[in-house]
Amino acid sequence: MGVRTFLIRSIDRIYLPFIRHIVPLQTFRYAVCGGMNMLLDMVLYFAVFHCIVRAENVVLWRGALTISPEVAAFLITFPVTFFTGLWLGRNISFQHSVLKHRTQLFRYLLVVLMNILMKYYGLKLLVGVFRVFPSISNAILTMLSVVFSYLMQKYFTFKGNKSI
Repeated sequence: MGVRTFLIRSIDRIYLPFIRHIVPLQTFRYAVCGGMNMLLDMVLYFAVFHCIVRAENVVLWRGALTISPEVAAFLITFPVTFFTGLWLGRNISFQHSVLKHRTQLFRYLLVVLMNILMKYYGLKLLVGVFRVFPSISNAILTMLSVVFSYLMQKYFTFKGNKSI
């Protein structure tokens, strides 16, 4: 049994009857995959920040460029979670997409970049202009990002997908 089959069977096993009445299977698979990828990101970021970057500035090109430890950890973990998220979306959540893989890759990258920009400018707006607490601002933007991502993945990145 391959990884894809194992994950689909595992996710479908926890798709209990009371959940079926509320959430369609495709949405449930997307939520579980997104949660797994988010958890991977958090664990990986923590490990990179504390064990590799060691919470210190990263100096590149003989001092010409210095990257803060939080940004350096993000730059190291981002490619990993980007590709795991793409793989999970393509092979688990939206496996019936008729688009070519390179089209999916490009569109997925666009959606991820839109999310990064939305989060950045959203935090600047909510915290800087409206004086909302950073943690509350982040929670609001995360919820918006999840809804935005799902809709974009379903109707743009993996367009042509037949719902299950």
